[in-house]
Amino acid sequence: MTGAPVTRFGLIRHAATLWNEEQRIQGHGNSPLSKNGREMAKSWGRRMASLSWQRILCSDLGRTRETTALINQTLNLPVHQDNRLREQDWGKWTGMTLPDLKNSRNKMLRLMERSGWLFQPPDGESRQQVLQRSLAALQAAHTAWPGESILVVCHEGVIKCVLYHLRGRKFLPEEPRLIKPYHIHLMEQFDRTLRLKKINSMPLNR
Repeated sequence: MTGAPVTRFGLIRHAATLWNEEQRIQGHGNSPLSKNGREMAKSWGRRMASLSWQRILCSDLGRTRETTALINQTLNLPVHQDNRLREQDWGKWTGMTLPDLKNSRNKMLRLMERSGWLFQPPDGESRQQVLQRSLAALQAAHTAWPGESILVVCHEGVIKCVLYHLRGRKFLPEEPRLIKPYHIHLMEQFDRTLRLKKINSMPLNR
């Protein structure tokens, strides 16, 4: 591995959307950023201007593209989209509010949460599937731009899957919270090895 180029990734979640504020499940669906979310994203660009990113990689869903565009008003970097960085597909549960889901399907939800990485909403995809496509997207970025520093704008589900994998978690409900809201998480890739650098490296909201 000596002399191999090391690619640095910084993963962040998109800014707050209208559906986030309604506690509504988005999955592959989409909701525009809220007024607060737009202001958040603009401030993030200024906050991250000193971190020397060379390009932005983002999910192709609208809320990540909108977040990226607002961040990039300050950073002015090349932008690339990869649909493998989409949020977990929640299938038939897309669009439901979390309170409604817990009230109407609580027994099924609790049972599925015990399945850890195999958690899969009806007609949706499993966390294991999200992990595999997310790792493939990061590997492809490392292959395309080896040695660069890449800001990745994606989703909470993607970030959890990647970080939980690197920390050896089982994705069970009794595991303590690992990720703080609206922070940047740093990792490095060399050859085919992705290595965790720092979780919750920097808060995006002051």
